[in-house]
Amino acid sequence: MKQTWRIALAGAVLALAAGPAQAQAWPSKPVRMVVPFPPGGATDAAARIYAQHLGDFLGQGVVVENKAGAGGEIGAEYVAKSAPDGYTLLMGAVGSHAIHAAMPDKPGYDFATAFVGVSMATSMPMAVAVNSKVPATNVQELIALAKSKPGTITFGSAGPGTSQHMAGELFQVVTGTRLMHVPYRGSGPAITDLLGGQIDMVIETLPALLPQVASGKIRLLGVTTATRATALPDLPTLMEQGVKDYSVATTYALLAPAGTPPAVVDKLSAGMQKAAAMASVQQAALKLGADAVATSPADTSRVLKQEVARWADVVRMSTAK
Repeated sequence: MKQTWRIALAGAVLALAAGPAQAQAWPSKPVRMVVPFPPGGATDAAARIYAQHLGDFLGQGVVVENKAGAGGEIGAEYVAKSAPDGYTLLMGAVGSHAIHAAMPDKPGYDFATAFVGVSMATSMPMAVAVNSKVPATNVQELIALAKSKPGTITFGSAGPGTSQHMAGELFQVVTGTRLMHVPYRGSGPAITDLLGGQIDMVIETLPALLPQVASGKIRLLGVTTATRATALPDLPTLMEQGVKDYSVATTYALLAPAGTPPAVVDKLSAGMQKAAAMASVQQAALKLGADAVATSPADTSRVLKQEVARWADVVRMSTAK
């Protein structure tokens, strides 16, 4: 009996010791960072800015894998349903996923509960841009023009339910205007029609707009973030121009499946924060018109919850269905 008791006690001690050892062993193989959009976009760029440096920190390769489709939801659902072992992560477009979660036709997973936040990656301001023939040189003039011609000022977007679309819906809600939404199959076609005068305005990311400003065919009226964009320090925000409670950015975050061990999440977050502090990472983000903004897991999860609640309210108050 005493011998049996000793064997059981030894087994328990070994089991307790094995837990920390297993946690310390992570990662023992390469980590996949899934991008739910095609190569070359802003989400893909955010992933590639961080992947190499995160891999150096972890001592294992971080492989960027593109799984595009359904506006980012195929890749996101794939990661949401993956094993929560720290080896399959999502570089998510937070706004897009939160918006889709608020729509009646929801994706096949619950964005609010399917992931745990690891770290924010980049935050990219958007800007209100009009065709140069539109008689508005600032945001208040645009609002006055829209109110004088309800439902006739056209705004283009990268497609229904995209961040660009919902930024326009929020603009209408907070300014009391009514615009005509013209959806496109991506930002490129929308910008082309803005340049050609087929639509009046867009609310778009800076990388999509900045190359076109020199043409003189479009005019930037204001940035959508709470503070001025690093890439455009002379362009005032919408809030500076009297549009209260309007702050929108396209944000990208590293997420892990719910249930991923906290020690793994913390290690990943520490690597992201170390990378974001590097001058090379900050400069690479700035070239995209973005800022490197790594955060703790707690802060990341807080942002996810805020985005889900916010866009649910916008969908409820707007015409976006």
